[in-house]
Amino acid sequence: MKTNYIEKRDDAYWIGQSRVSLDSIVYAFLNGQSAESIAQSFPVLTLEQVYGAITYYLANRTEVDAYLSARRLDFASQRQTSRNVDPMFYQKLADAKRSLKKVEAI
Repeated sequence: MKTNYIEKRDDAYWIGQSRVSLDSIVYAFLNGQSAESIAQSFPVLTLEQVYGAITYYLANRTEVDAYLSARRLDFASQRQTSRNVDPMFYQKLADAKRSLKKVEAI
């Protein structure tokens, strides 16, 4: 019996019918986490599903890496658009971050 561990929905890869993205599993795997550790981080997934996702990634590495790269570029573009739309908000965030660092240094 063949199991499909990965689904492509809405131009994104997902683990089966779950709301866990393949991105999440791949980044955890690439950061050195074991399949068991990843499964503990995503209790909605079985260990089999995590291994299936890792296997899918390894078998389709070029395609998935290109997808992840495109997602990173899209995220960066959306982030810059948000900064351009409301620069004062991001200035306030930067100021708050600097203030917090000063307090932590004391």
